[in-house]
Amino acid sequence: MIKTELVSKSFKQKHRVVHALKNVSVNISKGEFVSIIGPSGSGKSTLLLMLGGMSTPTQGSVYYGNESLYGLSQEKRALWRAKSAGFVFQAFNLVPYLTVFENVSVALHLFGDSGENKDKIIGLLDQVKLSDRLDHLPSELSIGQQQRLALARALVKGPEILFADEPTGNLDPDTTMEMINLLKQSNKNGMTIIFITHNHEIAQMADRTIKIVEGEIKSD
Repeated sequence: MIKTELVSKSFKQKHRVVHALKNVSVNISKGEFVSIIGPSGSGKSTLLLMLGGMSTPTQGSVYYGNESLYGLSQEKRALWRAKSAGFVFQAFNLVPYLTVFENVSVALHLFGDSGENKDKIIGLLDQVKLSDRLDHLPSELSIGQQQRLALARALVKGPEILFADEPTGNLDPDTTMEMINLLKQSNKNGMTIIFITHNHEIAQMADRTIKIVEGEIKSD
């Protein structure tokens, strides 16, 4: 479904060049449930952003199906993200002046759904235990609730592939398991899921775990 061929990514800093990824090749098939682990600064998030069409490799190629992702124009790549991909970032990126319900429904509007699909949205918010917070703003939610809202927003359009950076990082153990089970159910329904975690127990709940150390894949 999506693969990288010898991708590298370097960042220039004031007095040095940081090599975030070094000749990484990975092939992820449709319907896989994949975790990415590794120490802080190992290149996990860089790889996730690259797979998601948001970080151009310094060298190498990324393919979605048979198409070069970075061979597309920025506009076409943005359209691909809107239609086919879902994202959960550590920063959440919620719209501060929109309610819980509106933060989820806006994802459908951006996708081109002219109707609000209210029942679908409320059903998903119920799954993440936010159906009693429909009219609240993100600032009125706890960090864990904001994280669950970000997950609901990413899932509502039923993307072909979901990219999640620490989707359970701020959740208590019980809620973590509920969110992992939600991801597993989405995966069972055909969604490809790639997520980063520092928690090795959570990583082992995936069907496949990729370990990155200092920008290189150490195990897969």
